[in-house]
Amino acid sequence: MGRLAFLVRAEDEGSRHRDAHRTGPGWRIRIGAFAATAAMVSAGIVLGAGPAAAAPPAIKLTSTSCPNEIVQGQEGGCVTELQNLLNAHGAGLVVDGQFGPSTLYAVREYQAATAIAVDGRVGPATKSKLYATGGSAPAPINLQSSSCPANIVQGDNGGCVTELQRLLRHHGYAVDVDGDFGAGTASAVRSFQSSYALTADGQVGTNTKRALYDTDESPSTGLDLRSTSCPENIVEGQSGGCVATLQSLLNGKGQSVGVDGSFGPLTLTAVKAFQSASGLTADGEVGPNTKAALYSNIGGGGGNGAPAPINLNSASCPNEIVKGQRSGCVTELQSLLNHHGADLAVDGDFGALTDSAVRDFQAEKGLSVDGHAGPNTKAALYGAVTPPSSPPPGGGYGKILDVAAAEVGTVEGSTRANGYGSAVGLSLSTSNYAWCATFVSWVAKQTGASSYRNSYVSGWVKQARAGNYHLSVTTSPQPGDIVAFDWDGGSDFTGGNEHIGIVRTVSGSSFTTVEGNTGNPNGGSDGVYVKSRATNSGYDVVFIRVR
Repeated sequence: MGRLAFLVRAEDEGSRHRDAHRTGPGWRIRIGAFAATAAMVSAGIVLGAGPAAAAPPAIKLTSTSCPNEIVQGQEGGCVTELQNLLNAHGAGLVVDGQFGPSTLYAVREYQAATAIAVDGRVGPATKSKLYATGGSAPAPINLQSSSCPANIVQGDNGGCVTELQRLLRHHGYAVDVDGDFGAGTASAVRSFQSSYALTADGQVGTNTKRALYDTDESPSTGLDLRSTSCPENIVEGQSGGCVATLQSLLNGKGQSVGVDGSFGPLTLTAVKAFQSASGLTADGEVGPNTKAALYSNIGGGGGNGAPAPINLNSASCPNEIVKGQRSGCVTELQSLLNHHGADLAVDGDFGALTDSAVRDFQAEKGLSVDGHAGPNTKAALYGAVTPPSSPPPGGGYGKILDVAAAEVGTVEGSTRANGYGSAVGLSLSTSNYAWCATFVSWVAKQTGASSYRNSYVSGWVKQARAGNYHLSVTTSPQPGDIVAFDWDGGSDFTGGNEHIGIVRTVSGSSFTTVEGNTGNPNGGSDGVYVKSRATNSGYDVVFIRVR
């Protein structure tokens, strides 16, 4: 499954595990706050309002006492259980057993974050996901915080164990997320330790915690498999954001694979199992039919009466999709907008809220803000994001530093910074992933100095060591070289705590860099800034020459 409880980012000054917009004791991901807030304001709704009466006793959502779909307006013990589950994931609801507007908002936010149709209806898929991603277990606590013991062992229970179990599930282990460190969790820990060449003692200490949080630049799950950014057939051996999306969708369909962006044997097995269950040829190749099945009941409204989605670029959709229309093209449009962070009901009706979401999206991507989903908006929705305006001129490796330096001061999450992702096919806010290598890829693309693009630091080091793509390793750095950092040491660049930038000046063992995804020296938001580094400061450095 994807990273739900946390957002791990390997970046400046070691591995900083920054929460994804945490606002409560669990996790909470910002999903289309503007559009959702506008909807509620227009309806006269105030979040968090609710009676103070005692809630009815909770009833398990999957019991026969609860309806197949729990919807706004209902009340009772099933709603009490639902609110408790949502609060375990950071919703912060008043538990009153009444499915009102604030509960609806929390449901839709949860669905958007977990690849479920954003329809606000708590059906079988939403119920299953709520229990699979934490249930009513204690709220997760970061394993590396002072609130967790140095060694978490069998018999322990609480939020630290919840986090451990969720991390194990992320790595592909089918453990229950209940906050109790039992035999099943211990077995999964030992198996995980063996796979990482750690002492398989079942105790979760410093090294195991670090490995559990192991990540480089997290592959984006913001790519639509049906877009031109992804291959027509996604097959074993491929990697990147399209594979990460595939893995996320497979998990949304009941499979259990780690979302690591690498199409390996476990992903192949999951694809074949999904194909068999869907009545498709189980060949392990993710082509048009398999993609369509993966998106069914995710983009199509979850069975709530929305017209079946239609690819916006097909002949069945008008050149411009506008307010007032109702069709499968609008269903697809709403699904894609939600994929990019909106919070719409997927109903196939292009109303005022969809119009507002289209305009928000257009403004975010630097497009003409007219509310019409025309060719440029469609292309951006499918991941073909227009590069930032007025890019610096090219000129090969000699211009790498000039191009990078011109970006200094660009703030994370801005339209300019988000445009860097176009170099590697990402349509994602830089506030939501580690983008240092994406920035280097963008600079390389602007100058044409190298055809190599990768959002992983390890990829740049690997290709330089192999002498590919006009890249090589040098021990005599000069301005314009690329520099990779391994904060954990060992120079293997596989521990998840890596960073990368571009050399600006060199003076003996000291040097300065231009880096993306790094801290602002004067405080404030991360962005592109100049940093002072050294080759003798306790971390490993590899300099990469581009020629």
